[in-house]
Parts: sequence; structure tokens; C-alpha cells
Amino acid sequence: MSAPIEPADPLMRTYTELEVTYLLAELAERGRKFGLIWPSVATDSVVDGRVLVRFGNAPASTVLNLLALLRSHDTTEDDTPCDS
Repeated sequence: MSAPIEPADPLMRTYTELEVTYLLAELAERGRKFGLIWPSVATDSVVDGRVLVRFGNAPASTVLNLLALLRSHDTTEDDTPCDS
């Protein structure tokens, strides 16, 4: 897995509010599989060119980092019980 995206990363200025909304929908869909539910998560505002998410007023980079974790878990899970 790659390094987490920082909130100040210039890449974050390229995401539109609509794109972040789609990412939030994907996060909700992937997270539900693991019991992660964010019923009120939504875009909140744009500050200094960065979209904020109503998630404790988190930056959109938080959404991208959570998605990266869920995506990596989805591709490595083999549906066998754990050994613990």
C-alpha cells in the first residue's frame, strides 16, 4: 500500500465536490461490508481549494486514505477464517 495522502497534498486541490461525493458513496458501499457505517457523511464546504467532508470536518484526503485501506483489504481477503 502506498503512503497516506496528506491534507495539504496538491493533488487534493484537483478533486471537485462532485468527485468527492462519488468517493463518499464508494466509501459507504465498501465500508458497509465491514460494518463501517457513516449515515451523515457528506461534503461540507470548500476551503482554500480543498473539499471538506462532514465527518468531523475532515479533509477529503481522509476519505481517499480510508478507501485505499478498504480497497487493499478487499483484494487481499481470501474468505478463509483467521488463525487467531
